[in-house]
Amino acid sequence: MKTLLAIIKFQFHDTLRSKWLAIYTLFFLILSYALLSFTKEPGKVILSLLNINMIVIPLTSLVFGTIYLYSNRDYIILILSQPINRKVLFVGLYLGLSLPMAISFLVGTGIPLLIFIKIFSGESVVLLFLFLGGIFETFIFVSISFLIASLNDNKMKGLGLAIFLWLFFSALYDGLVLIIMQIFMVYPIEVPAIVLTMLSPIDLARLLVILNFDISALLGYTGAVYSQFLGSTTGLILSLLTLCIWVAIPFYLGLRCFNKKDF
Repeated sequence: MKTLLAIIKFQFHDTLRSKWLAIYTLFFLILSYALLSFTKEPGKVILSLLNINMIVIPLTSLVFGTIYLYSNRDYIILILSQPINRKVLFVGLYLGLSLPMAISFLVGTGIPLLIFIKIFSGESVVLLFLFLGGIFETFIFVSISFLIASLNDNKMKGLGLAIFLWLFFSALYDGLVLIIMQIFMVYPIEVPAIVLTMLSPIDLARLLVILNFDISALLGYTGAVYSQFLGSTTGLILSLLTLCIWVAIPFYLGLRCFNKKDF
């Protein structure tokens, strides 16, 4: 445990000192403040932040997480020359990156919202899910990036796969779902629609926020099904568990690959 905490502490401070993290924080800070300065309507601000977060956080987590593991190869070899368990090192590297990124998102988005907190007096639950979704997206896509980097020794292939996965989940997946639902629209599609949503962490995190607004009717009949299921306590718990599974599975697979990897 002491070794793990030491690795996390070192990587945490090392990540905090990097310029890219300061830029990442400033991006959310400036963006949030600009949106709040242009409009004082909490619904518009939250939905705008949600759409931007669901694009920026997965992309940044995938790309930087992949580069992070490749760039620390010499450090990894040095640490592994010591009597340190590979699993402990992998967990330390993972938390040493994902925790600063999650904090950066919270600080950058949270400070402007605190300044204008009065206009969000009735939106505390929606804000909670907005922050929760951003944190989950960070941990999910950092774990996926570590899996990619552990599977591929070639840096260019790893980065290419990371960008493709971001493009797939952020754009292509929704198109595939729409095509499937259009083809099978004559059949009962309530359960398949919910299952397909849970197979995409971005869509699931987005819906958890959207369904806390009174706008689910804008999503049509399927939106009503989402609201009925995901809006219930059981649906909420299942959705959060699904997001946890999205964190755990890539992390576990990445840990296995890292443990067998020849450095």
